Amino acid sequence: MNGFLYGVLLQWKLDLRNRTMLITCYGVPLLFFGVMGGIFTSVMPESRETLIQSMTVFAVTMGALIGLPPSLAEIYRSDVKNAYQANGVPLSSGLILTNISAFVHLLMMSAILYVSAPVVFDAKIPEHPEIYFSGAVVLISVSLSVASIIGLAVKDTANTSMVSILLFLPSTMLSGIMFPSEMLPEAFVRIGQLFPATWGYRWMTAPAFSLGTLCPLCGIFLIALLACGILLRRIRTR
Repeated sequence: MNGFLYGVLLQWKLDLRNRTMLITCYGVPLLFFGVMGGIFTSVMPESRETLIQSMTVFAVTMGALIGLPPSLAEIYRSDVKNAYQANGVPLSSGLILTNISAFVHLLMMSAILYVSAPVVFDAKIPEHPEIYFSGAVVLISVSLSVASIIGLAVKDTANTSMVSILLFLPSTMLSGIMFPSEMLPEAFVRIGQLFPATWGYRWMTAPAFSLGTLCPLCGIFLIALLACGILLRRIRTR
């Protein structure tokens, strides 16, 4: 257990030195929050009601889909994988440690938004903090599981960011954080329901807990876990 905790702490410190992780987990979300938060609240004053949830969905999706895959690619597409195998370290350790570290970073970012949005933009604090934070925790977990598939599946490291962006854009644009999903064509609404960002946003803005938002997220998470297991097995046999 001590060795595992040390590994988590070490990975967390390494991520603090990782420029990509810092930019995607903190830099870009805070910049987006500062610019778009001001635009949203000026053009649509009612957006203050859900500003915290919207910014959280953007930050989590950005940090997970664009921040995590390069870290995994560095492990499983380099000599780090060989070092794991040579020393008898399970290949799953890299996946687990990077996910835990990224989870902590994104949860910290969510807390920063929760505290700063009411001060900076007079955003409304969620009436049910337990629903907001539980939704944030589940959204982070599911988003990281999807991002893990990218990091493990894409063979060319250079293409990892491209694939991440291709998933990130529809995740945010169709989730309802930019504009109400009712304004979208039915086909786009259906596509948006394939991404955890849509269900995470519904969870955090709902007045009460609902199985209707939990079940799709659980389904995506289980599918992602199965895919990661298969990909790890393939990497092990290479």
